[in-house]
Amino acid sequence: MSDMASQHSRYPHFLEPLDLGYTRLRNRSIMGSMHTALEETEGGFKRLAAFYAERARGEAGLIVTGGIAPNPAGRVFTGAAKMDTEHESDEHRVITEAVHANGGLIAMQILHTGRYGYHREAVGASEIQAPINFVKPKKMTSEEVWQTVADYATCAKLAQRAGYDGVEIMGSEGYLINQFTAVRTNNRDDEWGGSYEKRMRFPIEVVKAVRKAVGEKFIIIYRLSLLDLVDGGSSWEEVVELGKAIEAAGATIINTGIGWHEARIPTIAMVVPRGAFSAVTAKLKKEVRLPVVTSNRINNPELAEAIIARGDADLVSMARPFLADAEFVAKARADKGHLINTCIACNQACLDHTFGGKLTSCLVNPRACNETNLNYVKTAAPKKIAVVGAGPAGLSASTVLAERGHNVTLFDAASKIGGQLNVAREIPSKTEFDETIRYFGNMLKEHNVHVELGKKVTAAELVAGGFQEVILATGIIPRKLAIPGGDSVRVLSYLDVLRDKKPVGKNVAIVGGGGIGYDTALYLTDGGHATWAKPDEFAKEWGFDLTVSTRAGLKEKSAEHKKSPRSVTMFKRSKGKFGSTLGKTTGWVHKITLEERGVAQVSNVTYEKIDDQGLHYGLKGETKVLPCDTVVVCAGQEPNRELEAPLKDAGINVHIIGGAKEAGELDAKRAIAEGAELGARL
Repeated sequence: MSDMASQHSRYPHFLEPLDLGYTRLRNRSIMGSMHTALEETEGGFKRLAAFYAERARGEAGLIVTGGIAPNPAGRVFTGAAKMDTEHESDEHRVITEAVHANGGLIAMQILHTGRYGYHREAVGASEIQAPINFVKPKKMTSEEVWQTVADYATCAKLAQRAGYDGVEIMGSEGYLINQFTAVRTNNRDDEWGGSYEKRMRFPIEVVKAVRKAVGEKFIIIYRLSLLDLVDGGSSWEEVVELGKAIEAAGATIINTGIGWHEARIPTIAMVVPRGAFSAVTAKLKKEVRLPVVTSNRINNPELAEAIIARGDADLVSMARPFLADAEFVAKARADKGHLINTCIACNQACLDHTFGGKLTSCLVNPRACNETNLNYVKTAAPKKIAVVGAGPAGLSASTVLAERGHNVTLFDAASKIGGQLNVAREIPSKTEFDETIRYFGNMLKEHNVHVELGKKVTAAELVAGGFQEVILATGIIPRKLAIPGGDSVRVLSYLDVLRDKKPVGKNVAIVGGGGIGYDTALYLTDGGHATWAKPDEFAKEWGFDLTVSTRAGLKEKSAEHKKSPRSVTMFKRSKGKFGSTLGKTTGWVHKITLEERGVAQVSNVTYEKIDDQGLHYGLKGETKVLPCDTVVVCAGQEPNRELEAPLKDAGINVHIIGGAKEAGELDAKRAIAEGAELGARL
């Protein structure tokens, strides 16, 4: 797009090219680094090529790959991706050629994990174990540090050989380079430790060595930690000093990172306000001359445009939004932002998979990282298909089927689409689910799905309708508490509370310790601060400073945000700690929040009865009573399949997906994936 054309766009600054002197980015977007596990999967490089090529076609300005280690010690785990041989370089060429064939630019991230490495070869600036790792790192000798500098340079040269347009040197998030710069992890007294001048020597030597190895016309992005958010992290003055030194050492672009992985402050979860940290990037932008990138929780083109237009950053990095929609930029350029499948920062199929050793994908877009095996091909034989249930599974199936050319009718007894997504969005900070409902609603219109809401369709009507296939996405029925008093007026289901807004007393017992129980507890204890929408309030709640007037950005948490309007106690029958089913990268956020709000948790109980005194329960052979006004039951659900038998008896082809198929924990990830897979198959 020409500069003149960009001036007529709704996003003139975001879509404006960036001239780096010897090369030109077609717009101000960067697809941020995200490890997919395809790097270690058989046949994974071809799949990665398809994955990145689709994002290049979607007009990502510059793609940055997942982290590749410069040597064996730097790997994430034993057998993880590295590049220190020509053979490994050659394997990457299929990726770079695919991206270039689709008009894109791509940089390889060089990531040395240091003490975050999950293997016995892990090394660090000092012999200080990470609280999130079982491995104590070996302290690097001075000779090993110099060798690692050389390994970065070799890795960059091999990336250049593979056809990459640049590299990103990962210097944030608590990985090796960050471990050298912070006193938290560097207690050395040699040339690599002690004063800040010595602690920052390692990243400077790395950038200098890389620049010498690759020459002038090669992009070097340095990812600089702006807010370490851990005790013993860098001060703002140190961050600025390092940024200027990196600029002088030969970097092309400074990307910005927020928080170490071990920080107890959320930085990318759904609870984080959109664009919460761009003001910190703006503060750095005043100190350096290089183009500066901002990141974290930027998920729509309007926000990206606003950030760049007001001068907070020169470029915007978005990783998960490009998982959710490969055509993010192209849709913005075509003024089709309403059709962007928005990242909701749930982490369930991306980061939770990454840290769980699974293949990365996306809750709202199951095609992500599955571009070679999940495609929505136009059908040669259109069918008349009914989908019953407009929750996540039904919406996914309906839109994919209609996109492929089938004649689809979607039924739901409710007056609006969304199903359980409408329940989830009631949880404070989870209103991002509105975006998923908005997206599916627009896709229903885009692909001409006939929608009948407020209608509980019968099996007889479906048979009479002449449908060739019927998909049941009819969801679940909450399980009741089968004890004396379980049907009293003081007993509510989670749907009564979250969906139907029935009144709840001041003293509450929640029966069930899974994800639904946590969501209900978060809802009932919320003090109405809505910190998810206000960066300043969010910073007060979690104890950090967006002005970076304190070391590492840390400050005391606000007591105001810990107040709960109710006294809540959670119960579960099973032994052990609560929250075992919560997400790996977000569960701790919910646990801390409820702990600070004074929510009590009691496990290994039996439920005996409910009466005017409250909830009677057994614990360690004794009967106890919790005085309470309300008991909220979050103890599971049953699949709703009432239409299955009569339809099958009538000879109709019936398919069951989502909660109707398996009513465990409510799982939008599985529901949307099942809908998409069935839609692609029929």
